[in-house]
Amino acid sequence: MKKKLRIIFVWTLVSLTLQYGAYSYLNNQVQKVMAPVNASETPITVQLKATISGVALTNIQISYAKDYLAYTENGTLKVFNLKKEKVVFEKKSPSVNDKTLGVLTYQWLPDRDTLIYFYAKKNPNPVTTVTIYPSKPTVQTPVQTPVQTPTSVDPKTEDPNQKIEKEVPKNVPKEAPIEPRVEKRYGNPQITELYSLELPNSDEDTEPDDRFNQTIEKFPADGKIEELVVSTSTNLMYLTVKSGSTELLMEIDVMKNVRTLSKSGESIDNMAASDRYGTLLIDSKVGSTQQVVALDGGKRIIISKNTNDRILGIRAGSVYIGEVKNNKLVKIKTTEDLSNLTSNPSLKTKWEGSIPFDDNERMIIGAQGQVVVYDHQTAYIVTNGNLTEVKLHGDENYVSVDGAELIQLTKQGTSTLVELQPLKS
Repeated sequence: MKKKLRIIFVWTLVSLTLQYGAYSYLNNQVQKVMAPVNASETPITVQLKATISGVALTNIQISYAKDYLAYTENGTLKVFNLKKEKVVFEKKSPSVNDKTLGVLTYQWLPDRDTLIYFYAKKNPNPVTTVTIYPSKPTVQTPVQTPVQTPTSVDPKTEDPNQKIEKEVPKNVPKEAPIEPRVEKRYGNPQITELYSLELPNSDEDTEPDDRFNQTIEKFPADGKIEELVVSTSTNLMYLTVKSGSTELLMEIDVMKNVRTLSKSGESIDNMAASDRYGTLLIDSKVGSTQQVVALDGGKRIIISKNTNDRILGIRAGSVYIGEVKNNKLVKIKTTEDLSNLTSNPSLKTKWEGSIPFDDNERMIIGAQGQVVVYDHQTAYIVTNGNLTEVKLHGDENYVSVDGAELIQLTKQGTSTLVELQPLKS
């Protein structure tokens, strides 16, 4: 009997152990789906060389997997497969002379090989005509008060066969015919469209999937997109559009709704979107008032009233704010990226020093929280409060949005040599 109980106990223990292992495995798999590890925390890096035909390449952007390069050449957007060394997609402008048409801007999504871009073309029917038919006027018949017969006099009995003669009014003019009128309706002379270009694995020969998403009805004609930021976790997209002396801040949500968020007369120098909550932070200037402001739904929250503070970026739960004086970045401060931001939060100083910070410099917050400020000759990298200066050797140099990859371009005759390597501080 004891032997049987021992056997039952052993097999029960084995069964529970196996079940626990299976449940643990399933739980880990579910956690990966429900809360995947942010791809930007472990950025992909590669080391390769490729040659692109042409030398007038502008707006260089590399994809998430570091296998595609997007650039503009003579007004045409091109996507180049770095592994196969060939152009796999082109989007030409509809006009050779009108520089306001064609691809306005583009940007890779940070977590996949998908490129979003805005495309403008002329509206073939900016003016339409509509025929208006006025409604026929209604003629009201006056109500006549019946004349009562005195009670002392008996009413005459009507003869059912008697013919009733109706009095026809004389000299009544005929009703004039109702003429329709034609009205002109003026629409936007420009059609602005949003597309998403999904690229296959770079080892495949499958054609990219170029998808039309929507028409941006409120986009001003001849408008120039100065900045574009995307919060992939919330599917919110923000862009600043300049048209003449007017600047607009527009929001596009997953339901394709477009809202204008800017104030009248507001100038926006830079902006960043939370990769967790979709909250937008901007450098707002209205008149002489310069502030760092957070836009959360319909609310505006002042993050900093210091006129020297600028939003640098948002990454992995931290908001990065830089203090800029005389075109020098002299201080980097952070605050927590919360779902509900409060006014004037406490800012912690992470670094102090001096880095060139003018219109020639570009700036990103890397996946490891490093602040990278660079031009075509030098990259300044601040990591955990320490500054490293890296000399760059290409004719033109670019850094991936995750701060991990250096893209060096060197002109060779009628071609451009592209060299990729990890950016090391």
